[in-house]
Order: sequence, then C-alpha cells, then structure tokens
Amino acid sequence: MELTVTQKQRLFLEADATEVLFGGAAGGGKSYGQLIDALLYALRYPGSRQLILRRTYPELEKSLIRTSRALFPGDIYTYHAGNHCGRFCNGSLIDFGYCADENDVYQYQSAEYDTIRFDELTHFTEFQYLYLVSRLRGANPYPKRIKSSTNPGGVGHRWVKARFIDPVPPGETFAAPDGTTRLFLPARLEDNCFLMAADPGYRQRLEVLPEAQKRALLLGDWHLFEGQYFGEFSYQTHTCEPFDIPAGWRRYRTVDYGLDRLACLWVALDSTGRAYVYRELCASNYMISQASEAILSLTPPEERIYATLAPPDLWHRSQESGRSKALLFAEHGLDFTKTANDRETGWLAIKEWLRPDRDGYPRLQIFRCCTELIKCLPMLQYDPARPTDTLITPHEITHAPDALRGFAIYFSRPAEEAVPEKPLSLYSPDLLADYEAASESERAYLRRRYGLPKSF
Repeated sequence: MELTVTQKQRLFLEADATEVLFGGAAGGGKSYGQLIDALLYALRYPGSRQLILRRTYPELEKSLIRTSRALFPGDIYTYHAGNHCGRFCNGSLIDFGYCADENDVYQYQSAEYDTIRFDELTHFTEFQYLYLVSRLRGANPYPKRIKSSTNPGGVGHRWVKARFIDPVPPGETFAAPDGTTRLFLPARLEDNCFLMAADPGYRQRLEVLPEAQKRALLLGDWHLFEGQYFGEFSYQTHTCEPFDIPAGWRRYRTVDYGLDRLACLWVALDSTGRAYVYRELCASNYMISQASEAILSLTPPEERIYATLAPPDLWHRSQESGRSKALLFAEHGLDFTKTANDRETGWLAIKEWLRPDRDGYPRLQIFRCCTELIKCLPMLQYDPARPTDTLITPHEITHAPDALRGFAIYFSRPAEEAVPEKPLSLYSPDLLADYEAASESERAYLRRRYGLPKSF
C-alpha cells in the first residue's frame, strides 16, 4: 500500500511528544493525517489499542469512520458498526468514541489505550480531555501518545490555546509542568497541496466568510474565533495582579447558586466607579449551609460588604417546604439583595463594563487569582437562535459569568423613584405565605427587610 502525505502531515506522523496538536486553518489535511498515523501505529504495534474521539457520534460517522473505511485496506481491516470498533488482522484495534456531555467520559472509566486521538479538540472541555488522558495506560512497551487535530474556535478554544499555542513558538517541543512533552504543529491551507490542486476554488470560498470565521478557518488565527460572545475580552487588558483593596472602596458579593455549582465573586468599586473582581469561590455539591459557611469564611471580619447580590430565582418557594433558597441562606447568615435576571440585558451590561473608559482603560478589572472567571468568561458563545444571548452549554462554564452578570445588571438599571413603604399585608399572597411558613430567624429577616405585618 502506497501512502502520500504532505510535509506537515509527515511531521505529525513523526512527532514523538507525549501530546501533539495539529491545528489551525481548515483544509490543512489534519483529519487525514490522524487516520494515516492511526493506521501506521496499528500495523507497527500488534495488539495495540487506540481511541479516536469526536464530540458526537454522528460527527464521527460522517467523517472519520467513513474515511477510514475507504482508506484502510479491506484485507487487513474490518469495521464493526455494532460496537464502533475497527479491528486489524494483527490484533490491533481502534475504538471510535464520542463525549457529547461531561458525564460521557465515564463510559471509558475502565478502558486502557496506547494512543488517544481527539479530532476537533476545541469542541471538548478541559475536564473531558484531562479525564480521558488518564485512560492512556498499559503494561506493554508501546509508546503512549495523545494526538489531536482541530481548528480554532469552540468551547475549548481558550484552554487548548493555553496548553499548546501560548507557551512556545509553533513547531517547538517543550516540557510541561506535569513532566510530559507537548508540541503544536500549525496547519495552513497552503500546506495541503493535494486539496489546492483538486479544488482551487476552496480558498476563495473561505475568503468571503465573515471576518472572525475567515481569520480562524483561512488563517488559523488563534486570537479570535467565530461564535465567541465576549470577543473584546483580553487577558492583558481586563486582568491585573492582586493588590490590597483600599478600606474606603465599596464592596459587593454576587452569587450564582445551584447544587451542581456555586459561584461567588467579590467586587470592589473605586472612587471613579471602576470595578475590581478581587476574590472568587467556585465549588460543586455545596448544600446551602455549606455554601453560606464557605462564603462567610472567605470574607474577613474587617470587610464591610455593602450588599450580596443574587438572582430572583432564589426567592422562588419550594413546593415541598414552602420556603425559598433566599430564606435558607438568611437562616445561615447570608442576607441577599435581589438583582435582575434579564440575560440579554445582563450580558450587554458586561460588555459595557469591558469597554474602554475615557482614559482608555476598561471599567472592569479581574484579579488574576480569579482563574475560573478569567477562564470561563471568554469561553461563552453566541446562541444561534438568540444572537443577543449566550449558549447555556457546556453548563460548567456558565456559573462564574452568571454571577458577574448579576453584578453588571445591578449597576446598569435606571434609577427608580422611591416609593413609600407599604405594610406587608398589602404584599403578594406568596410573600405572606413565606412569612407564615418561616422559622423565627427567617421572620426576623423578613421584618428587617419589609417591616412588621399589620396582622401580627
């Protein structure tokens, strides 16, 4: 069997770093290089096991599986559709897998592979990648590799860029802090002489794409990707090294709470109205009592928090207990101030905070110790169905930005005219029911907030 490859594909085949990324422009021959490399590895190491991954199985079926069945010789290779596995006559196998959701990684919990290959790596989250890399193991002496290919963009754009592109210039193998070696091989359309000869009009079709798409797919530009909601976010511009917050600055906490993920941000406003996110707490599987304790323990006694902001859904009463999460937080020492939950207005408010002010500096700065907010905010993507909103998937990246949105919208709403305080008996039946079902500490909280009911 005679195989013809480009010069860049040959570099990918010969790369011996622990982790290799072949990425950049569309049409660079990345997926074809993956399959050729998989074929050669399977033949060179009898009985070897490889895993090739896409985010969804239909993507696999329409691309890599279809191409591999046409490319791999039928006298030595058989594909079994029932278990999505290709087997070679020397005992080597290739599993074709997918990870549509975060929990899909656990289907590989007991698996062992000699080589794992990610196609379109930026479609995966960092958690998925790191978990699946742990499946790279085995007692045989075969080289253990993770080889990936991708275009810029997607939910994993930022972490892939930080892991492979940012540390050293392209083409240089470098030692990572965990002891592995990594290599980034940039792909350009011009590298694929076969495609350029067979379809000379492909470049022209990429030229007419919108600017962000063109920069990603034609130029392989990793500094901007199509679908990024906060394309204006810049690590250099919007983050800063931590410093001691002056005592006179007004401080806030802003919370997004769910059992799956708690996000709390501490924000300080200086005398000019510029905001600094100076502390964060992001944790999973915290009950309300644990979340309250963690937030309060991270707030030093000398810090005067002007308000702790929370979204309106925390005031919804539980059908089982008749009590709201806001009341439960109050019982554990955290009194919330209700902010708005208009998603589109909130995201636009964040954009306003990110814009340069008259002095050329943005109104929002994030301390570089707030790593989750810095990681997640630029990963949010436009919702194709509602371009002024963001996608809510992958859900794990939305919590810290949602907490920031609560703060941003709180300071972007127009001032409201003061209205005379009215007795609780004129409030809604739901609020009255909350008072009647509340414990004594919860009733004290309601009286502090709304006054004493007439009928009590």
